[in-house]
Amino acid sequence: MPARGRLIALEGIDGCGKTTQARALAGVLGAMLTHEPGATALGAQLRRLLLDPDASAPSSRAEALLMAADRAEHVALVVEPALAAGAWVVTDRYSASTIAYQGYGHGLDPPALAGLVRWAAGGLQADLSVLVDVEVEVAAARLAAAGGHGADRMERLGPAFATRVREGFLTQAAADPEHWLVVDGGTEVGVLTAHIVASVRERLGDAPAGGR
Repeated sequence: MPARGRLIALEGIDGCGKTTQARALAGVLGAMLTHEPGATALGAQLRRLLLDPDASAPSSRAEALLMAADRAEHVALVVEPALAAGAWVVTDRYSASTIAYQGYGHGLDPPALAGLVRWAAGGLQADLSVLVDVEVEVAAARLAAAGGHGADRMERLGPAFATRVREGFLTQAAADPEHWLVVDGGTEVGVLTAHIVASVRERLGDAPAGGR
């Protein structure tokens, strides 16, 4: 039986650059790249309900439950089978995003929400969460430059919401430094990738030869 794989989550506010870094990290490590929400057939439907800017916004609790449903399906069908087969997995968002967005962002109780998050994921936690941290103003400028007219519902909630979400990520990282890496999202892309790759290898060792 192969050694169990490792799960690495890239986290941060919208516009921080985590998606770019997740792709680069997975490429270097030869890891499976996935994302939340929307990586499964059910998840794609839930993503539309959650992020479509033209759809009615769900209540905060309903939104948290939809996110939990997406994660339960994602873990069961994508993440856990890959880890069990020995593959390393890099995911663009994971459990910390629910705590940050639905907890700190929308005002749900983070400790209570953490119980839902653990249950939905079947207790599966990331071996390492990488927070790509940037100032809210920097992220907003990036989103605008990318074409703000196409922003999803979360991206349109404004700077006060993004500030609360950022604080939620920073609070989680500070509470568990053993399982978190905080990096400066304002760093040049290639330099930041090299730093993340080196830090992942220092923390978790080398990915298995042959990648996924």
